[in-house]
Amino acid sequence: MSDNNKLARRPVALVTGGQRGIGAAIVRRLAQDGFDVAFTCRTPEDIAHELCAEIEMQGGRGLVLASDLQDLDAHAELVENVVAWGGGLDCLINNAGIGSPSRGDLLDMQPSAFNLVIDTNLRGTFFLTQAVARRMLQLPSVHHRSIVNVSSVSVEMASPERGEYCMSKAGLGMATKLFALRLATEGIGVFEVRPGVIKTDMTAGVAEKYERRFQEGLVPMQRWGETSDIASIVSALASGQFGFATGTVIHADGGLAIPRL
Repeated sequence: MSDNNKLARRPVALVTGGQRGIGAAIVRRLAQDGFDVAFTCRTPEDIAHELCAEIEMQGGRGLVLASDLQDLDAHAELVENVVAWGGGLDCLINNAGIGSPSRGDLLDMQPSAFNLVIDTNLRGTFFLTQAVARRMLQLPSVHHRSIVNVSSVSVEMASPERGEYCMSKAGLGMATKLFALRLATEGIGVFEVRPGVIKTDMTAGVAEKYERRFQEGLVPMQRWGETSDIASIVSALASGQFGFATGTVIHADGGLAIPRL
């Protein structure tokens, strides 16, 4: 790619788990804010291709890639596909993750459930971040470079009935600090966003329960978080507006995680 084309290209972002929910909102907001966006999902559906079309209508480019975060051997090919498509890679949004297969007594947790959640949310995310960071260091860019981890209030707020999920997110919180320190001298900002109770397809089944708990004071702002709430924060971090704040955690939870008496 010529120097002129490097200057002309839009910044390129990779969003994991971008087909729906918080991920799709992040994809839309990044495109709106000037990024070309590649995003992953396990199995692309019509909605993923429609999302690419939305990006193109905003003057950018979109690419959907089938990817299983647990498959570490496939990470290198995923990164190279994005670089070949975009002409670079400036931003990684680690959004993909899974919840506990089932909720129950911590004393009954099975190794298979623990391994599944840790392998996806922590192990897969860590090694994809490693692969992207290595590639970023090999690629000159005129754009701000960043990594944003979308974790959860469960980094600090314990839910014994879904312990494997909480442990995976706590590990992701430490990974944010580690990558922020390693990449600080390289000018790559690393950040963490911790969503609270967000209205998505995943929370639809417990909507009535949370509506009641909002009224009881669970969330000081007494409302659901919207996917757009998370997306706007992620995009601001990705664009370099808070570059000197590398390692920062943003609590996007309506005050849920504030300790109270």
